[in-house]
Amino acid sequence: MNYKNVLATSLIWLAALLVFGVFVWLLADILTHGLPRLSWSFLTEAPRDAGRAGGIAPIIVSTGLIVLVAMAGAAPLGLATAVLLSEFTPTHSIFGRLIERSLEVLAGVPSIVFGLFGNAFFCIYLGLGFSILSGGLTLACMVLPIFIKTAVEGLRTAPDDYRLSAAALGMSRSAALLHLLLPAAAPALIAGLMLGIARAAAETAALIFTSGYVDRMPDTLFDSGRALSVHIYDLAMNVAGGDNNAYASALVLMILLLIINTLAASLGHHWLHRRSITA
Repeated sequence: MNYKNVLATSLIWLAALLVFGVFVWLLADILTHGLPRLSWSFLTEAPRDAGRAGGIAPIIVSTGLIVLVAMAGAAPLGLATAVLLSEFTPTHSIFGRLIERSLEVLAGVPSIVFGLFGNAFFCIYLGLGFSILSGGLTLACMVLPIFIKTAVEGLRTAPDDYRLSAAALGMSRSAALLHLLLPAAAPALIAGLMLGIARAAAETAALIFTSGYVDRMPDTLFDSGRALSVHIYDLAMNVAGGDNNAYASALVLMILLLIINTLAASLGHHWLHRRSITA
């Protein structure tokens, strides 16, 4: 028996069980404190008494709008950049290495720095003020590095046979990209999209400086809106007696993230299944 292999396997299982145990402990804590407060009225009413009473309906709407703006801004720009880097830029070119190094740096920038940038550029320079649009565009800047890197790796792992076969058949590069490479990279694109949605929905620091604290129902994207993460932070840190509603809001946020990720994965698998049938 190879004791080194046994030791390595045991350490891997121990690490996995440790991560799973932390997740279970966190989930159990949130369920224990948040589930008794969760109700239909909590989901459909506006907050009252600084969030101690009432519900989180405007908060959910604001969070959804912020995430939609972030994804609408990040997805097309990120996909276009990924295609440029993977299909039209040589791997060892100075331009490609410069862009990829910039993405690595941006991915490690603290969210508070993105918040200050969003406040200075979107809120003040562009005159958008504290608004859902400012918050969503700031989150789009945060999501871009993650989404681009994931999409680039997905496109680069597509078999070169696809490119060679498309060239041999006289297909244009855009047709090969649309009909062969993007479907092959779909799992990576979906993974990057889900990671981006998760980060956008759970972000706090950047939104404090851009979308604001207002907890009323937004009428337009130019209105200020409080995201769920900001609401949880405010209840836990600034509102005495707001812990129960903070736990319930955290539970709602986790449920929303689970629904969004499940829906994105299901749509991706359904799309891949249809592509395989038509092919």
